[in-house]
Amino acid sequence: MSILDKVDYPNDLKDLNREELRSLASELRQFIIESVSKTGGHLSSNLGVVELTLALHYIYDAPKDKIIWDVGHQTYAHKILTGRKQEMHTLRKKDGISGFPRRTESIYDDFGTGHSSTSISAALGMAESLKKKRSKNKAIAIIGDGAMTAGMAFEGLNHAGSTKNNILVILNDNDMSISNNVGALNNYLAKLLSGKLYGGLKKSGKAVFAKVPPVLELARKTEEHVKGMVIPGTLFEEFGFNYLGPIDGHDLDVLIDTLGNIKKLEGPQFLHIATKKGYGYKPAQNDPNKFHGVSKFDTKNGEANIVAEPLTYTKVFAEWILDTASKDNKLCAITPAMSDGSGLNEFAKKYPTRFYDVGIAEQHALTFAAGLSLSGHKPVVAIYSTFLQRAYDQLIHDIAIQNIPMLFAIDRAGIVGADGATHSGNFDISFIRCIPNLVLMAPSNEADCYQMLNLGFNYNGICAVRYPRGESKNQDLNKATEPIKFGRAKKIRTGKSIAILAFGTIVNTCLEVAEDINATVVDMRFVKPIDKKMVKEICLHHNFIVTVEENVVSGGAGSAVLEVLSEMQLSCKTLVIGIPDKFFEHGSQKEVIKECGLDKNTIKRKIVKQHKEC
Repeated sequence: MSILDKVDYPNDLKDLNREELRSLASELRQFIIESVSKTGGHLSSNLGVVELTLALHYIYDAPKDKIIWDVGHQTYAHKILTGRKQEMHTLRKKDGISGFPRRTESIYDDFGTGHSSTSISAALGMAESLKKKRSKNKAIAIIGDGAMTAGMAFEGLNHAGSTKNNILVILNDNDMSISNNVGALNNYLAKLLSGKLYGGLKKSGKAVFAKVPPVLELARKTEEHVKGMVIPGTLFEEFGFNYLGPIDGHDLDVLIDTLGNIKKLEGPQFLHIATKKGYGYKPAQNDPNKFHGVSKFDTKNGEANIVAEPLTYTKVFAEWILDTASKDNKLCAITPAMSDGSGLNEFAKKYPTRFYDVGIAEQHALTFAAGLSLSGHKPVVAIYSTFLQRAYDQLIHDIAIQNIPMLFAIDRAGIVGADGATHSGNFDISFIRCIPNLVLMAPSNEADCYQMLNLGFNYNGICAVRYPRGESKNQDLNKATEPIKFGRAKKIRTGKSIAILAFGTIVNTCLEVAEDINATVVDMRFVKPIDKKMVKEICLHHNFIVTVEENVVSGGAGSAVLEVLSEMQLSCKTLVIGIPDKFFEHGSQKEVIKECGLDKNTIKRKIVKQHKEC
């Protein structure tokens, strides 16, 4: 029997010796590789924190000690060690376990995550509660160097450092060039600085020298100088943390010793560890970006089990921006750490001086783009729908109010599937269409997507094109199609009494429904400005109008149609179909679409039922 077979919960780790823990780390890493190869998921980030996860659960007493994982990409080892080992085969599947921490899933998941840079703030809130309860337990935030770039992380640090709360922030640094600082000396210093000797000397020394101010000042400066020479932690010390590190995040012994010492310390602590994404699995270690999020793959060579790569809307955008950049040297691309997912890798290689990956900093990305635009450039902001939410104030205040021209390429709009509620783009129509000075388009096919990007880029104002994740229906990108007329919808099927006004790729499903019930279908194309003339025409010639969109019903495109009918005082029976007023968890796109009631059969059933009742 392997050691992993005997470990189901954190308490099972307490009786293991160091040698057994090191063996368990190897078994755990292999288990993750084998598991993800069958389910898909996030791999490289999880392989990088195996030792850290083991050390945390070995030293601390979860869930009494609160462990908050920033973003949550890296929690597979945590899930395995907290009672979910037997459910890993259900990872990211419908009714299975989530790829991210979920409070409803386990008492060991102290905070649900999915978006970055929230861990420090959440941990501080929990640390404050522990203090009020006079508990000696700690709140621990594990945050990556990428997530640390977001302003919210520094807001949390700024507040935490001014408190006396027992909060530990662990910076998992897997990208910064600190290899020269990681080694025996720093491992020794981290253990020393986290131990009783240094802590006691620091505290007692300051008490003694307080009576001799000049000596105290000299001691303080000497301490800061010595630490500054060997430890890149001055910034975090200035925030009010006791900084320790950097240490080797794959050295289990050093991690256990250091965390054991930190457990005894009070107040805000900051531990800096250095790890490698994909550690222990050569394909992932050599190409961590490729293995950030993977489909099923062959563990022997890391190759994905896919025969042919289908055309996706992301690839349409990638082709469009390369084509357009070759014709207009003012085009520049901005993305907040989504270069690969947004299809900008080739653009970055070909036009490095016109490409800006600003890191996980969505707010900065938008205002930065505004500055570029006002300086004569033509910015294209490539961003996922779910992350555009994080920069809503900048969208309104810094861009829309000033009417600063730019194009938003909004990927992952609508239902995303396996990543669940935190990554679904279900709200962008609702929160964008209410903003003045902004145009919003939704293509139903690849050619329209290309043409809408053209229209938006050349428009002297703010334009957004929303398109879904995954492969397209038609698999045919014909750039030679007729350019799209601004603000005009397109009737693509003529039926009898029922008319379906569809927005985005759901048009294709609506066409299938229309064939069964002989309905008119209009590809609305524009959410804003909506084609009022088309809405009026449809209302005058049909007695039942149905709107369908892959967005929440509240405030969505269907609401826009109803507003037009009200404004023009048109009387017509209506039905608004979209994503219901609830959050939907992970599953395949097809499964979640069906659960939302946006599959062909459900749409048809709703229309027929409502039409009979009219």
